Amino acid sequence: MVFRVTFVCTGNICRSPMAEHIVRRWLAEEGLEVEVDSSGTHGWHAGNPADRRTVAALRRAGYTSAHAARQFRPLWFDRYDLIIALDRGHHRDLRSMARTEPQREKVRLLREFDPSADSLDVPDPYYGDRADFERVRAQIEAAIPGLIAAIRTQQPSAAPK
Repeated sequence: MVFRVTFVCTGNICRSPMAEHIVRRWLAEEGLEVEVDSSGTHGWHAGNPADRRTVAALRRAGYTSAHAARQFRPLWFDRYDLIIALDRGHHRDLRSMARTEPQREKVRLLREFDPSADSLDVPDPYYGDRADFERVRAQIEAAIPGLIAAIRTQQPSAAPK
């Protein structure tokens, strides 16, 4: 069975698609079979591509960027092994959508996986500039080693191919 991870931000056009593409590549480079996608707590941008500044930040760093925004649905809790919120507001919203304690326990904050994080929130770069999008990319990348270790712990079969 494939381990499944999803990243969730507000509109699914900045932070969560960036995390999706970055983490997908790092997991592939580790040889781990993990399905990765993303969504938003709100459906304002459903069907739209990622923000052009997200796409530019991803491409500058050599990542893919194809994306169509979608809204997280409560029925998806059983689909995922790990649901990663990009800030505490998303974390709270997701946990309130969960029907059971096991579903709530799947919800984690991305920066929990970065032992050097000074805040658990990945700030929304939407109203910012290029530097804000690059900062988000760096924060996501800093959390990946801890996230990969957690995936290996939760899913022993998530071993290299």
